[in-house]
Amino acid sequence: MRRVFADSFYWTARFNPLDQWHQQVMDVVNALGEIQAVTTDEVLVEFLASVCRFGTDPRREAALIVRQLINGANTLVLPQTRATFLNGLNLYESRLDKAYSLTDCISMCAMRQQGLSDILTNDAHFTQEGFNALFRSSPRR
Repeated sequence: MRRVFADSFYWTARFNPLDQWHQQVMDVVNALGEIQAVTTDEVLVEFLASVCRFGTDPRREAALIVRQLINGANTLVLPQTRATFLNGLNLYESRLDKAYSLTDCISMCAMRQQGLSDILTNDAHFTQEGFNALFRSSPRR
């Protein structure tokens, strides 16, 4: 089974049918076939933060999805630890010329640790670090 990293971009676009990237995310996921998504607690925090402005029902649904991801067989959610935080912080400090978020740095470290090169995102920061972002720079219309 193919393993790919799933960024908050992916979870947000997949969750929200009104997101400009939703259809392309669904098309790419269908084309990939059966995958194991790998993500982190930090990425899921970003996803939940992106949904919080949509009100009670979407927040409830997003929380349910996160619980299902944590307990599901097709998704590996890597836990947040002091070590993962510090690894991400080390990368963050070593790339001060970049606009990488700490969550992106933690994700990059997790991808390297897991031996992953493909990521479900459109974030060019990952390509700058040598990863393969599976989405183009703009959504298809």
